[in-house]
Amino acid sequence: MQVDLTGQRALVTGASRGIGRAIAAALIDSGARIVAHYRNDRAGAEAVVGGTTGSVAIAADLDDGAAAAALHARAVAALGGLDLLVNNAGIAIESRVDLPLDQWRRDWDAQIAVNLTAAGILAREAVRHFSAHGGGRIVFIASRAAFRGDTPEYLAYAASKGGMVALSRSIARGCGKQGVKSFVIAPGFTRTEMAADFIARYGEDYAMKDIALDRMTEPGDVAPLVVFLASGLADHCTGTSIDVNAASYVR
Repeated sequence: MQVDLTGQRALVTGASRGIGRAIAAALIDSGARIVAHYRNDRAGAEAVVGGTTGSVAIAADLDDGAAAAALHARAVAALGGLDLLVNNAGIAIESRVDLPLDQWRRDWDAQIAVNLTAAGILAREAVRHFSAHGGGRIVFIASRAAFRGDTPEYLAYAASKGGMVALSRSIARGCGKQGVKSFVIAPGFTRTEMAADFIARYGEDYAMKDIALDRMTEPGDVAPLVVFLASGLADHCTGTSIDVNAASYVR
Protein backbone atom coordinates (compact mmCIF):
# COMPACT_ATOMS: atom_id res chain seq x y z
CA MET A 1 0.00 0.00 0.00
CA GLN A 2 1.30 3.42 -0.95
CA VAL A 3 0.11 6.51 0.88
CA ASP A 4 -0.38 9.62 -1.21
CA LEU A 5 -0.53 12.84 0.80
CA THR A 6 -0.65 15.17 -2.20
CA GLY A 7 -2.54 18.31 -1.19
CA GLN A 8 -1.89 17.87 2.52
CA ARG A 9 -0.18 20.65 4.48
CA ALA A 10 1.71 19.93 7.69
CA LEU A 11 3.61 21.71 10.43
CA VAL A 12 6.34 19.55 11.96
CA THR A 13 8.07 20.95 15.03
CA GLY A 14 11.68 20.07 15.74
CA ALA A 15 12.18 19.10 12.10
CA SER A 16 15.88 19.90 11.76
CA ARG A 17 17.15 16.64 13.25
CA GLY A 18 16.31 13.25 14.67
CA ILE A 19 12.75 11.94 14.63
CA GLY A 20 11.32 15.26 13.45
CA ARG A 21 13.62 15.37 10.45
CA ALA A 22 12.69 11.81 9.47
CA ILE A 23 8.98 12.65 9.79
CA ALA A 24 9.34 15.79 7.70
CA ALA A 25 11.20 13.92 4.96
CA ALA A 26 8.65 11.09 4.91
CA LEU A 27 5.74 13.53 4.62
CA ILE A 28 7.42 15.33 1.74
CA ASP A 29 8.22 12.02 0.03
CA SER A 30 4.50 11.16 0.27
CA GLY A 31 3.49 14.38 -1.45
CA ALA A 32 2.71 16.71 1.44
CA ARG A 33 3.90 20.30 1.71
CA ILE A 34 5.34 21.12 5.09
CA VAL A 35 6.64 23.79 7.39
CA ALA A 36 9.81 22.41 8.97
CA HIS A 37 10.18 24.16 12.31
CA TYR A 38 13.58 24.61 13.90
CA ARG A 39 15.06 26.54 16.80
CA ASN A 40 18.74 27.02 15.93
CA ASP A 41 19.66 24.57 13.17
CA ARG A 42 18.54 26.49 10.11
CA ALA A 43 20.80 24.47 7.83
CA GLY A 44 19.31 21.20 9.06
CA ALA A 45 15.73 22.33 8.51
CA GLU A 46 16.45 23.85 5.12
CA ALA A 47 18.18 20.65 4.04
CA VAL A 48 14.92 18.78 4.66
CA VAL A 49 12.83 21.10 2.49
CA GLY A 50 15.54 22.01 -0.02
CA GLY A 51 14.72 21.12 -3.59
CA THR A 52 11.01 20.69 -2.85
CA THR A 53 8.17 22.87 -4.06
CA GLY A 54 6.02 24.65 -1.52
CA SER A 55 7.72 23.53 1.69
CA VAL A 56 9.57 25.99 3.91
CA ALA A 57 11.64 26.15 7.10
CA ILE A 58 10.55 28.51 9.88
CA ALA A 59 12.37 29.29 13.13
CA ALA A 60 10.72 29.68 16.53
CA ASP A 61 11.83 29.38 20.15
CA LEU A 62 9.17 27.17 21.71
CA ASP A 63 10.02 28.07 25.28
CA ASP A 64 8.06 31.26 24.51
CA GLY A 65 4.31 30.69 24.37
CA ALA A 66 3.72 33.68 22.13
CA ALA A 67 6.32 32.36 19.69
CA ALA A 68 4.54 28.99 19.59
CA ALA A 69 1.24 30.65 18.67
CA ALA A 70 2.99 32.81 16.09
CA LEU A 71 4.61 29.73 14.56
CA HIS A 72 1.19 28.24 13.88
CA ALA A 73 -0.01 31.48 12.29
CA ARG A 74 3.10 31.69 10.12
CA ALA A 75 2.68 28.07 9.03
CA VAL A 76 -0.95 28.70 8.02
CA ALA A 77 0.11 31.76 6.07
CA ALA A 78 3.01 29.97 4.37
CA LEU A 79 0.97 26.95 3.25
CA GLY A 80 -2.46 28.53 2.89
CA GLY A 81 -3.82 26.41 5.74
CA LEU A 82 -2.94 23.26 7.66
CA ASP A 83 -4.23 19.70 7.68
CA LEU A 84 -1.71 18.16 10.08
CA LEU A 85 0.23 19.24 13.15
CA VAL A 86 3.09 17.05 14.37
CA ASN A 87 4.09 18.08 17.88
CA ASN A 88 7.55 16.56 17.90
CA ALA A 89 9.92 19.20 19.34
CA GLY A 90 11.23 18.32 22.77
CA ILE A 91 14.12 18.62 25.17
CA ALA A 92 15.45 16.32 27.89
CA ILE A 93 17.59 17.76 30.67
CA GLU A 94 19.32 15.53 33.20
CA SER A 95 18.38 17.11 36.53
CA ARG A 96 19.26 15.30 39.74
CA VAL A 97 16.84 15.52 42.64
CA ASP A 98 19.68 16.63 44.94
CA LEU A 99 20.29 19.83 42.96
CA PRO A 100 19.46 23.13 44.65
CA LEU A 101 15.75 23.78 44.24
CA ASP A 102 16.21 26.88 42.09
CA GLN A 103 18.32 24.99 39.57
CA TRP A 104 16.03 21.95 39.59
CA ARG A 105 13.03 24.22 39.07
CA ARG A 106 14.71 25.93 36.09
CA ASP A 107 15.29 22.54 34.50
CA TRP A 108 11.69 21.54 35.23
CA ASP A 109 10.22 24.76 33.82
CA ALA A 110 12.32 24.57 30.65
CA GLN A 111 11.15 21.07 29.82
CA ILE A 112 7.51 21.70 30.63
CA ALA A 113 7.60 24.89 28.55
CA VAL A 114 8.91 23.22 25.39
CA ASN A 115 7.56 19.68 25.68
CA LEU A 116 4.08 20.42 27.03
CA THR A 117 3.10 24.08 27.10
CA ALA A 118 4.22 24.79 23.53
CA ALA A 119 2.60 21.56 22.36
CA GLY A 120 -0.60 22.62 24.11
CA ILE A 121 -0.59 26.08 22.56
CA LEU A 122 0.06 24.68 19.09
CA ALA A 123 -2.67 22.09 19.60
CA ARG A 124 -5.10 24.79 20.71
CA GLU A 125 -4.37 26.83 17.60
CA ALA A 126 -4.66 23.72 15.42
CA VAL A 127 -8.02 22.73 16.95
CA ARG A 128 -9.38 26.21 16.28
CA HIS A 129 -8.07 26.17 12.71
CA PHE A 130 -9.20 22.63 11.92
CA SER A 131 -12.66 23.20 13.40
CA ALA A 132 -13.16 26.17 11.09
CA HIS A 133 -11.76 24.50 7.97
CA GLY A 134 -13.19 21.02 7.72
CA GLY A 135 -11.01 19.11 10.17
CA GLY A 136 -7.46 17.94 10.57
CA ARG A 137 -5.12 15.70 12.53
CA ILE A 138 -2.63 16.14 15.35
CA VAL A 139 0.17 13.69 16.12
CA PHE A 140 2.04 14.01 19.41
CA ILE A 141 5.49 12.43 19.66
CA ALA A 142 5.57 11.44 23.31
CA SER A 143 7.72 8.70 24.88
CA ARG A 144 7.51 5.35 26.59
CA ALA A 145 8.42 7.41 29.67
CA ALA A 146 4.85 8.71 29.68
CA PHE A 147 3.65 5.20 30.50
CA ARG A 148 6.46 3.37 32.29
CA GLY A 149 8.12 6.41 33.90
CA ASP A 150 11.78 7.33 33.81
CA THR A 151 14.72 7.70 36.18
CA PRO A 152 14.76 10.37 38.91
CA GLU A 153 17.02 12.55 36.76
CA TYR A 154 14.25 12.83 34.17
CA LEU A 155 11.15 13.47 36.25
CA ALA A 156 10.21 16.57 34.28
CA TYR A 157 10.72 14.87 30.94
CA ALA A 158 8.45 11.96 31.88
CA ALA A 159 5.84 14.31 33.36
CA SER A 160 5.79 16.46 30.24
CA LYS A 161 5.31 13.46 27.98
CA GLY A 162 2.56 12.12 30.22
CA GLY A 163 0.85 15.47 29.87
CA MET A 164 1.02 15.18 26.09
CA VAL A 165 -0.83 11.87 26.26
CA ALA A 166 -3.65 13.35 28.35
CA LEU A 167 -3.78 16.34 26.02
CA SER A 168 -4.11 14.15 22.94
CA ARG A 169 -6.82 12.00 24.47
CA SER A 170 -8.79 15.04 25.57
CA ILE A 171 -8.67 16.50 22.06
CA ALA A 172 -9.71 13.18 20.54
CA ARG A 173 -12.67 12.80 22.89
CA GLY A 174 -13.75 16.42 22.90
CA CYS A 175 -13.11 17.64 19.35
CA GLY A 176 -13.91 14.67 17.13
CA LYS A 177 -17.31 16.02 16.12
CA GLN A 178 -15.48 19.08 14.76
CA GLY A 179 -13.38 16.83 12.54
CA VAL A 180 -10.26 16.87 14.71
CA LYS A 181 -8.40 13.61 15.20
CA SER A 182 -5.52 13.19 17.63
CA PHE A 183 -2.91 10.49 18.11
CA VAL A 184 0.17 9.72 20.21
CA ILE A 185 3.30 7.92 19.06
CA ALA A 186 5.46 6.86 21.99
CA PRO A 187 9.02 5.94 20.97
CA GLY A 188 11.45 4.21 23.24
CA PHE A 189 15.17 4.88 23.20
CA THR A 190 15.90 6.05 19.65
CA ARG A 191 19.22 6.68 17.94
CA THR A 192 19.13 10.48 17.64
CA GLU A 193 21.38 13.41 18.41
CA MET A 194 19.47 13.84 21.68
CA ALA A 195 20.43 10.30 22.68
CA ALA A 196 24.07 10.65 21.67
CA ASP A 197 25.25 12.00 25.03
CA PHE A 198 23.55 9.14 26.87
CA ILE A 199 25.14 6.56 24.60
CA ALA A 200 28.54 8.22 24.96
CA ARG A 201 28.25 8.15 28.75
CA TYR A 202 26.75 4.71 29.37
CA GLY A 203 27.53 2.80 26.18
CA GLU A 204 25.32 1.30 23.50
CA ASP A 205 25.06 -2.04 25.31
CA TYR A 206 23.41 -0.27 28.24
CA ALA A 207 20.99 1.53 25.92
CA MET A 208 20.01 -1.77 24.25
CA LYS A 209 19.82 -4.02 27.26
CA ASP A 210 16.04 -3.93 27.67
CA ILE A 211 14.94 -4.06 24.02
CA ALA A 212 13.79 -7.26 22.33
CA LEU A 213 15.29 -6.64 18.89
CA ASP A 214 18.84 -6.72 17.63
CA ARG A 215 19.18 -3.04 16.80
CA MET A 216 18.26 0.26 18.36
CA THR A 217 15.16 2.05 17.12
CA GLU A 218 15.93 4.61 14.39
CA PRO A 219 14.00 7.77 13.46
CA GLY A 220 12.98 6.01 10.26
CA ASP A 221 11.07 3.46 12.33
CA VAL A 222 8.79 6.21 13.63
CA ALA A 223 8.22 8.34 10.54
CA PRO A 224 6.07 5.91 8.48
CA LEU A 225 3.49 5.79 11.26
CA VAL A 226 2.99 9.55 11.02
CA VAL A 227 2.45 9.26 7.27
CA PHE A 228 -0.12 6.51 7.85
CA LEU A 229 -1.98 8.51 10.50
CA ALA A 230 -1.95 11.59 8.24
CA SER A 231 -3.58 9.58 5.44
CA GLY A 232 -6.95 9.27 7.18
CA LEU A 233 -6.83 5.48 6.98
CA ALA A 234 -6.68 5.23 10.79
CA ASP A 235 -9.07 7.99 11.84
CA HIS A 236 -11.12 5.61 13.97
CA CYS A 237 -7.99 5.08 16.04
CA THR A 238 -8.24 8.69 17.21
CA GLY A 239 -7.22 8.93 20.86
CA THR A 240 -4.88 5.97 20.63
CA SER A 241 -1.20 5.72 21.58
CA ILE A 242 1.18 3.67 19.44
CA ASP A 243 4.32 2.26 21.04
CA VAL A 244 7.58 2.16 19.06
CA ASN A 245 10.02 0.83 21.64
CA ALA A 246 11.21 -2.61 20.47
CA ALA A 247 9.21 -4.22 23.30
CA SER A 248 11.20 -2.44 26.01
CA TYR A 249 7.83 -1.55 27.50
CA VAL A 250 4.76 -3.60 26.67
CA ARG A 251 1.33 -2.48 27.85
